[in-house]
Amino acid sequence: MALDIIIPPAGDSITSANIGEWHKQSGEYVTKGEVIVTLETDKVAHEIEAEASGALEILVAEGEEKEIGAVIGKIDTSVEGANAAPAASPAAPEPTSSEVSEDSDTTEVEYSASCGNKIKVTPLARKIAAASGVDLAQVKGSGPGGRIVKTDVEQSQNSPAASTPAAAPVPAVESTAAPAPLAEAPKRTTRKKMSMLRRRIAEHLVNAQKTAAILSTFNEVDMTAVMKLRKELQPDFVEKYGVKLGFMSFFVKAVAKALKEVPQINGRIDGNEIIENHFYDIGVAVGTEKGLVVPVVRDCDEKGFAEIEQDIIGYANKAKSGKLTVQDMQGGVFTISNGGVYGSLLSTPILSPPQSGILGMHTIQQRPVAIDGKVEIRPMMYLALSYDHRLVDGKEAVTFLLSIKNTLENPTRFLFDL
Repeated sequence: MALDIIIPPAGDSITSANIGEWHKQSGEYVTKGEVIVTLETDKVAHEIEAEASGALEILVAEGEEKEIGAVIGKIDTSVEGANAAPAASPAAPEPTSSEVSEDSDTTEVEYSASCGNKIKVTPLARKIAAASGVDLAQVKGSGPGGRIVKTDVEQSQNSPAASTPAAAPVPAVESTAAPAPLAEAPKRTTRKKMSMLRRRIAEHLVNAQKTAAILSTFNEVDMTAVMKLRKELQPDFVEKYGVKLGFMSFFVKAVAKALKEVPQINGRIDGNEIIENHFYDIGVAVGTEKGLVVPVVRDCDEKGFAEIEQDIIGYANKAKSGKLTVQDMQGGVFTISNGGVYGSLLSTPILSPPQSGILGMHTIQQRPVAIDGKVEIRPMMYLALSYDHRLVDGKEAVTFLLSIKNTLENPTRFLFDL
């Protein structure tokens, strides 16, 4: 009995998926519950487990895109583990992209009457053999059906026993050495298909620029008080909660407080109407090898610092392992992006529609600032707020940033909800 492997539904807005990686080869035996393939959609990547034990048959190769519900493989449940066909041997090298166009079609060449045999050889391999004087009758083919390919001829050139001098007339000084193959020029460019996640990010960013009137405003915050408080509380915080007290939880709490004070930023435009949110689910941008993802920390106004840190670490681990779900990234009202972890000094983040605001954090840098008429060296961070100017005016944007600045420079205000 053959059991179909089908691309499952992944969300209302997702219509297709990309075959990211097969974890088993065709013909190998798989056991029920074993991860056999990773699918990539335009939002997340998720793993598909075998629903039964049997021999795997792959129908769709890695990198191909198929619609939801498409059959991408089968599992033959009648095959026992010991009877499964072995995986294809990797001994024979696959032709590179530069060889495929000329080294793919089979041509049969008839040799001398004494031989009377026909040898399968590709056009490119025959051309190289003719130029270098290699006797194809002495070359063993490694291609499909024993076909001689370019690699076989080149290897034969390096083997004196397998090659003979060319039969063509030679000049006065005869040389039996085959000419060295020409070195291939290094590739100046490469071309690869965009991942579905990267395509989605590109479309999302372009749409944001088209649909919103994005404007940015800036301020800076003195991180002295936060850094001092964090250093004092870190040992007890780690001992009690099992996670480190990071800067992000301070910013998440400060943003939640500022959203309450400036409700225009906690809203969005829907046609000719304004929808104002009364909850505080904040997205925290996380960079991965495949692109930027923004999981959402729920009810940030009600959670403590430890809960927020635990949520962020949990999302970061899921993002690295490719196990974030669509639900993890939906429903945010505001986003925080921390370019400072990569050394960014200042940037203008792009909105994530339908949200009306995004805060950019940046690297902490020791800079001279005026404090009570004196110049002091302080750890300073630039803040950037990008917002939809259709809904948020400059006054609200500046007020929002000043609220965050005042809260972080006086973190004891958290204790009294000031």
